[in-house]
Amino acid sequence: MFKLFKNVKGDKVIWAVVIALSIFSLLAVYSSTGTLAYKYQSGNTEYYMLKHFGILMFGFFLMYVAHLIKYTYYSRISIIALVIAVPLLLFTLVSGTNINETNRWLTLPIVNLTFQTSDFAKIALIMFVARLLAKKQDQIKSFKEAFVPVMIPIAIICGLIFPANFSTSALLFSTCLLLMFIGRINLKYIFSLIGVLVLVGILFVTLIYNYPNVGRFGTWKNRIENFRHNDGEGNYQADQSKIAIASGKIIGKFPGNSTQRNYLPHPYSDFIYAIIIEEYGIIGGLFILLLYLILLYRGMRIASRSSGTFAALLTIGVCFTLVFQAIINMAVAVGIFPVTGQPLPLISMGGTSIWFTSIAIGIMLSVSNEIESDVEVEDKTEEKNIISEPVNNVSPAV
Repeated sequence: MFKLFKNVKGDKVIWAVVIALSIFSLLAVYSSTGTLAYKYQSGNTEYYMLKHFGILMFGFFLMYVAHLIKYTYYSRISIIALVIAVPLLLFTLVSGTNINETNRWLTLPIVNLTFQTSDFAKIALIMFVARLLAKKQDQIKSFKEAFVPVMIPIAIICGLIFPANFSTSALLFSTCLLLMFIGRINLKYIFSLIGVLVLVGILFVTLIYNYPNVGRFGTWKNRIENFRHNDGEGNYQADQSKIAIASGKIIGKFPGNSTQRNYLPHPYSDFIYAIIIEEYGIIGGLFILLLYLILLYRGMRIASRSSGTFAALLTIGVCFTLVFQAIINMAVAVGIFPVTGQPLPLISMGGTSIWFTSIAIGIMLSVSNEIESDVEVEDKTEEKNIISEPVNNVSPAV
């Protein structure tokens, strides 16, 4: 174990943030799964915490492995990953496991483990877009040579995710749009795309209201109406979340003393941030927000110090996706956004979502590891040059 920690490389602040988030995750999951334990595990309240602990430990292992892989290999891996992601998403839409009236999951045979294929597709697309933008820098202002080749995989992946998971599709598309902006795609094309999307959005909302019985149109219409008029199941969840936040006050009720965990439908996943504020107060909620902001800052610092375009774009892509998702989850908990179903990265109880989040952070650490290695080589070279430099200006002793 000590040997493993000795071999840990990369940004130590990111490692510290991940450990802090994981500790909060264990405490919050243990506290918020009491009702679940009495309902399904005969009152064994340690069951879900131990299961979650095992998931987190395997996540750390995946993060460790991912950070040891040289980041340049992810450029090649992205091609294979994208080729795998497309048929996986198609299969999920057609024959995926239906949970909460949506086909977002695939169930792996033998192990009976379910995972959202969109989690895998997110990482695959971000890596591939970073690769394309890096390779197209010489023709980056061209519509035909740069904009179209980059937009095709984005449209395919986001389009396949969209029918079953609008929020994930929108989050991923926004991240890719940011990468295109940072990657120096012509602003004229980006703003034209945004304009087209606004028109499509207006048309889409019109279709939702006129054809509520088509696909998930009815679900989306209800969410819009519930959020506007402050009623319905989604707003029941939001109201219970607000009660949890309000009752937490400044310092909270202290760990294990949440009462709203008995009323919130998903206190261990979608609304775990509300439980954290109820038990740890506004101070605890702000501390969690600070951890994600530190993660964002360190990610931007790694990107700014990267020597290559691919490394910078890759880091920005995975970092912004995680932080955006966290902000959306927290915004839902405090009632700023309608209910979306986005988990809080590394904190919400889950399985494969935590593992894919761990891989994404491992990719960031891989880039930072390469930067540290380059700095060490430069320092050693400089030190060697200083030692070997002839001393010509020293006067002989009198």
